[in-house]
Amino acid sequence: MTPPVTGPLAPMGADEPPGPAVDILDMETSRQRTHHRSPGSLRAVLVALALLTAACSRGGSESTATPASTSETSATTTTTDSATSPETSENSPAVAAAVELDLSNVKAGVEPAGDAVAGEIDTPDGRVRSYHLYVPSGLGDEPVPLLVALHGGLGSGPQFEQDSGFDRLAEANGFVVVYPDGIPIVEGRDNRVWNGGGCCGPAVENRQDVDDVAFISSVIDEVEAAYPVDGSRVYVTGHSNGGIMAYRLACELSGRVVAVAFQAGSLEVEPCRPERPVSLLSLHGLADTNIPIDGGRGSGVANYSFNSPRESVETLAELDGCRSRLPLADPTNPDISGFRWTDCDEGTAVEMILVAGANHAWMGHPGNRFTTRLIGEPYPDLDASLVIWSFLSRRSRPRADR
Repeated sequence: MTPPVTGPLAPMGADEPPGPAVDILDMETSRQRTHHRSPGSLRAVLVALALLTAACSRGGSESTATPASTSETSATTTTTDSATSPETSENSPAVAAAVELDLSNVKAGVEPAGDAVAGEIDTPDGRVRSYHLYVPSGLGDEPVPLLVALHGGLGSGPQFEQDSGFDRLAEANGFVVVYPDGIPIVEGRDNRVWNGGGCCGPAVENRQDVDDVAFISSVIDEVEAAYPVDGSRVYVTGHSNGGIMAYRLACELSGRVVAVAFQAGSLEVEPCRPERPVSLLSLHGLADTNIPIDGGRGSGVANYSFNSPRESVETLAELDGCRSRLPLADPTNPDISGFRWTDCDEGTAVEMILVAGANHAWMGHPGNRFTTRLIGEPYPDLDASLVIWSFLSRRSRPRADR
């Protein structure tokens, strides 16, 4: 194991050159950052989003993480009648009344002032794997959440660190975030993929050798050994191939992962047999042709036929034992729709947020000329990172049940 390298973060220069990382599903190039540099400013777009809360649990209960002391905004969510919702089937469960929710559990991102950490791990499959960590300033002895953030296909940990803005949210909200690297498509280059079960690239072609589940588990071990991580609040997020990998971790690492939330993911593991229920949020653009909302062959270079993201969420809701489903709507933004499954085992929750007009690009964060030319501008009126952290930070397991 290579010892981590730490140091203070310095502001990123305006003339930082773009790097080669792209998404194997959307061919998105992304600016690269070196270690110990902070990402550019996050566009803090706080949409009044419908994130319904309420749910009973059977058996055990999932506790709620302590909210932050201040908030930037609040949102009101309403539900629509199942008979009039275009996304509701005839056999869907009963619909509950409208619920109002503010986002007081989340602070808007701020400029990072903590430490960047780079480390390597010798994995059970015989590889030397790398990760990149952000530790917020002022971290004391009190246990804090850990977010594992997984890049998209042909991306990298530093690329997703910059493009997502999670360092800024970690600094503002007091959590540690780690960005593991997938395996490279070509040795010596920083374009990487995950073995999510069915996708993507050489990570799947060599699936008997690439054990990304064990790698992520080892990363969690190492971070927990070095920092005061609350093991009852270990979360996973990801984009595209990273979202697919997040699904796999929900299926195969449920004893450690409390909740997963991602943009543009699908379940590509068969069968999925989690040991424990895992809360899940799936954010998906209805204009995403790289991973179509109803499944099928995507338009990206992966040349892969994906399982339906809709059905993927329904599968996890069933595995979590959810008994009711609430249609989701935002009265201030007609682009937003979706569902929240409630009354799930151990107090878990499952949610799908659908965004009309949103493509495959990470929502609410600037793209670049190549991405814009290829798939258009990222959807501007919803901040994927903020919504994801709002969902995840509400999830916790009682420590005795870990």
